[in-house]
Amino acid sequence: MLSIGAKQFNLLERLCNAMSVSGDESEVRKIVLEEVKPYADEVKVDALGSVLVTKCGAGKKRLRVQLDAHMDEVGFMIVDDEGDGIYRFEVIGGIDSRHLPGKQVIVGKDHTPGVIGAKPYHLLSDDEVEQKISLDSLRIDLGPNGKANVGDRAAFATKFKRVGPSILSKSIDDRIGIAILIELLKHAPANIDLCISFSVQEEIGLRGAQAAAHYFNPDLAIAVDSTPARDLPDFDGKENHSYNTKLGLGPAIYIANSSTLDDPRLVRFLEETAIEEKIPYQFRQPGGGGTNAGAIQKSSAGVPVISVSVPHRYTHSPISISRVNDWKNTLNLLHAALKRIYPSLVQSRL
Repeated sequence: MLSIGAKQFNLLERLCNAMSVSGDESEVRKIVLEEVKPYADEVKVDALGSVLVTKCGAGKKRLRVQLDAHMDEVGFMIVDDEGDGIYRFEVIGGIDSRHLPGKQVIVGKDHTPGVIGAKPYHLLSDDEVEQKISLDSLRIDLGPNGKANVGDRAAFATKFKRVGPSILSKSIDDRIGIAILIELLKHAPANIDLCISFSVQEEIGLRGAQAAAHYFNPDLAIAVDSTPARDLPDFDGKENHSYNTKLGLGPAIYIANSSTLDDPRLVRFLEETAIEEKIPYQFRQPGGGGTNAGAIQKSSAGVPVISVSVPHRYTHSPISISRVNDWKNTLNLLHAALKRIYPSLVQSRL
């Protein structure tokens, strides 16, 4: 079994604190390149900015297995300078505007600190109180000395913290997947050719993974992501029966989502691996959301795919929460599965 120690926590902290909003993933890409180069047989940065890593196995008839995790996070783009340090912005990725007023942000490559400003509550009319906050009514305030350029990205300023069994941070989606794939590369099994895509622009349409899959032309692929845990109690205090995943129950194996019907052979394979290795797991309940598996599946002549995710609460908000054991168990399920992959797994659908 692989372990999660100080080195792994330090890496995840660096990844989460970096700003890599879709379309400008350079900060995370730099960290990834530093980590993977000593362990890879080939490293390439493609035209979109994804990092493509190959680690060749040994022996004959090896399958090419693509693992994917996305480097980008949701955030903001500066679109207009209104003077005196006030900037109009647009959202990049799925963010609920109710989360935004009063939140601290970092802007541009210098991580200039700012705040998302809104009209104070006590100055709102009765009609305005009842309305959902509109994005057009919000601005990023950098103060009179704060400077930004149109096109600069901005992200939530939340810093990574470990609190007992939990991880609290922005951008757990999908920096925890990035950390898992780096660790798997360091312990790559010899029975497969491991093809890893650290992809760009997942949050705005699964773009980087599709190009990466065309490059790798894999025999099968696993998207490693972070998925929403809808596991809080229902408002009436009864048991929640409508959750997607729950914290603490282990890696979430997908069976269906908005972008993919996961390959049944791979679903059974991961379930059997988890049972045999005594690794806790759960099935990610269908409905809502998608992963890069949806883009990889449709590449080239088609690729059998499945997604595996670490659950987290409060998706695409200024801070999310995950459990350390879910991270560790996801890592170990994938490591055990990779060692068991042979051509017979996907040879026939008969």
